[in-house]
Amino acid sequence: MQKSVNGTITMSSTYSPPHTLTPRVLALVADIGEALGHLSGRAGSPTPPFLRRGNRLRSIQASLAIENNSLTLEQVTAVIAGKRVLGPPKEIQEVRNAFAAYESMPAWKPWAAKDLLAAHKLLMSGLVDHPGRFRTAGVGIAQGKKIVHLAPPADRVPGLVNQLLNWLNKTDAHPLIANCVFHYELEFIHPFADGNGRMGRLWQTLILSRWKPLLAWVPVETVIRERQAEYYAALAASDKAGHSTAFIEFLLSALLQALHEATATDQVGDQVNDQVKALLKCLAGQPLTALACMKKLRLAHRPTFRKNYLQPALEAGLIERTLPAKPNSSLQKYRLSRK
Repeated sequence: MQKSVNGTITMSSTYSPPHTLTPRVLALVADIGEALGHLSGRAGSPTPPFLRRGNRLRSIQASLAIENNSLTLEQVTAVIAGKRVLGPPKEIQEVRNAFAAYESMPAWKPWAAKDLLAAHKLLMSGLVDHPGRFRTAGVGIAQGKKIVHLAPPADRVPGLVNQLLNWLNKTDAHPLIANCVFHYELEFIHPFADGNGRMGRLWQTLILSRWKPLLAWVPVETVIRERQAEYYAALAASDKAGHSTAFIEFLLSALLQALHEATATDQVGDQVNDQVKALLKCLAGQPLTALACMKKLRLAHRPTFRKNYLQPALEAGLIERTLPAKPNSSLQKYRLSRK
């Protein structure tokens, strides 16, 4: 129940966004805990250097790419380094804003409305007319000519956001679950005229980093970018069902994949080249044929792929054949080894 206290909307403490803890959700939470243990054990510190700046830039590039920013990782890196980059001024501004927002995360409380608005102002400054303010008009999300989501009326936004933040502050839900629920509910409310998607991904990192500081540097945004169609499908499925369960399952699976990729990158270290690192990331999700790997890596020359990517990874024991007795089989695939 809503009531106004000195102009602030407060909500009943019994409110809880609808969701279900399915067996798959519980299994993913357990797997993430195990993956975090492995990564933390290798890292030796809450925020290891190998996960920091590079992964932060990957997070920014991927989150903005979901919003159709065309700058590559190399260009994003150059922008943050203060170098001149040939690109649309708006997209360059988006990169600068996003970097400033991610760097400001330690000062924000995930449940504070003022911090949510401050983050939006930083993220969207120079890009929208009123950064740091809730929308004042209705908004819908369209795919082609079809409206796939009609957000709540603008006059309900402040109350709904405060209700959600109040729940986040008081919930005893596991942080992994609370993070997913909050992300979905924020997208459902769509509180801003623009920037809702990147705000949801920024806030998920903030919530997770408050639980495990290591997660501030794991670029789950890159996995969401790779699985963008699944991301939107999970949002749509949750809208249709009236609860966020489908989105929780998707987001947890994306986080688990990001942790596996971070661990694989760390295991490679400085002893192998960037090509092998790229191949390991390519194989982090599932076994692939050589041709499928080349396609994902955007390579056309098979001898180069074998010499610079495949053979070094095999020799280092970092990957293995799915059909070791038939190395030349047309059905041969490659996967990450136990090492």
